[in-house]
Amino acid sequence: MITITAEAAKQIKLSAKQGKSEGMPLRIAATRNEDESIHYGMGFDDSKEDDISITSHDIEIIVSPISAELLNNTVLDFVELEPGKQQFIFMNPNDPGYTPPQEN
Repeated sequence: MITITAEAAKQIKLSAKQGKSEGMPLRIAATRNEDESIHYGMGFDDSKEDDISITSHDIEIIVSPISAELLNNTVLDFVELEPGKQQFIFMNPNDPGYTPPQEN
């Protein structure tokens, strides 16, 4: 399904604490754009009846069944793309624009 890295987990826990959302699951959503790329969304949310729930690095992640299809085998990471600028990235083999990272 979806996994998160240790760095992403650390940032998610920090965000939950800062937003007073500790203990709430992290919802990750995915929708397909017209060009077949995938649009992502995340936020702390209550689970709904048909949600799929998984745990990665002690973070409860919830996704809808439709999003689960698009997120299969996705890794969520938190990386520094430019000096001093960190952000979440989705490494998703289901996204036609995805290129796996090259090992050095």
